[in-house]
Amino acid sequence: MTSTTPDWRIRRAERRDVLDLLEIENDQFPEPWTRSMLLDEIANTESRRYTVAEERGVIIGYLGVMFVLSDELHVNTIGTRPGHEGRGVASSLLDDAWAQARARGVARATLEVAVSNSRAIALYYRYGFAPVGVRKNYYERTHEDALILWADIPPAPRSGSLG
Repeated sequence: MTSTTPDWRIRRAERRDVLDLLEIENDQFPEPWTRSMLLDEIANTESRRYTVAEERGVIIGYLGVMFVLSDELHVNTIGTRPGHEGRGVASSLLDDAWAQARARGVARATLEVAVSNSRAIALYYRYGFAPVGVRKNYYERTHEDALILWADIPPAPRSGSLG
């Protein structure tokens, strides 16, 4: 794998981004979040953190997390605009979330993912997530089960270490 700097930047999501987030939600998920849900989440900066990956003025991905108690992060939603999958957008968003979690002293993360979403599951496994259970019929429209995944958030990589 070559080491290149991505062409996008990660920034906090803003109200003005909601139409782009809705577009990605509708393209990616059978049960997309609504406009009001996303606006509420973006506005709740105390316990939520929504970020976007923006490339040349276009939002190509986003991530929403919720901080639970003082040591837990829950991944609420993550999506990549069609045509931008496989470029590392979701990984960049998760890397940013991990850095923010570490800064808050958060040690563990959890999420639910559709059992059929093999691409997302593979991404989560690369981030150390492991299954701990199944939520039967979790998704209302599809009646699909969701895997419950947990991961320890690793310490920040040490710079300048001798290896």
